[in-house]
Amino acid sequence: MSTQELSGTTALVTGASRGFGRAIAIALSSRGAHVVGVARDRARLEELRAQLGGTYTPVAADATDPVVAGQLLDKYRPRTLVLNAGAAPLMRPVHRQTWQTFSRNWDVDVQHVFNWTREALLLPLAPGSVVIAISSGAAVNGSPLSGGYAGANATIRFIASYAAKEADQDALGIRFTSVLPQLTGETGLGAVAVAAYAARQGVDIPAFLEGRGPALTLEQVGTAISDIATGSVPGSGSGEDQDAFLLTAAGLSPAP
Repeated sequence: MSTQELSGTTALVTGASRGFGRAIAIALSSRGAHVVGVARDRARLEELRAQLGGTYTPVAADATDPVVAGQLLDKYRPRTLVLNAGAAPLMRPVHRQTWQTFSRNWDVDVQHVFNWTREALLLPLAPGSVVIAISSGAAVNGSPLSGGYAGANATIRFIASYAAKEADQDALGIRFTSVLPQLTGETGLGAVAVAAYAARQGVDIPAFLEGRGPALTLEQVGTAISDIATGSVPGSGSGEDQDAFLLTAAGLSPAP
């Protein structure tokens, strides 16, 4: 799918009211897609509609609800599906977690990706569609202050990879991939994590960020996801099998 081919298509983005999801919705809209943004925060969704106008449809709903996934895929039949919704983990070391706090990202993030991926395969979405699951660089590097967050995001990557194999097995023509963004302080979740890890190292936030090198921006995330949606990234086009991409300030690269 070329950049021009997003015009006249529908993209559905979960977790679209803020952070990565908002940036992705804006980027896909700028490429010509009609974007359906799903999140629980109606006020923030309406703010984005005021910015994007008629190219954007807000849907206030819980993206972890499997009924919501089925209903919205039936209704909108998106050509691009971006699974970005997730919960902020409790930033504490493992022995200061409870099982409920430790498993939160399994109950929210993983369940959300599982439900939408399942529905995309069962429907199925039209040939040429792409499903992009937003994971995290923590899936590769770990995250000792965020409970089960790293493991949950590793599982999101596995789900996308498994779905790609099922789509290929059944000749559905649907692309599935995952994207693992590096930690950035530009999202609410990321800012809390940055503060926690800076404190853990005994440094202030500017020093911690300086030590990590160039920061990933929201605009870079939006551009990267829209590039994958159009198949303009090596390994993301039809017939190619890159199952996951690492996303840093330097751009997209195959995930290890």
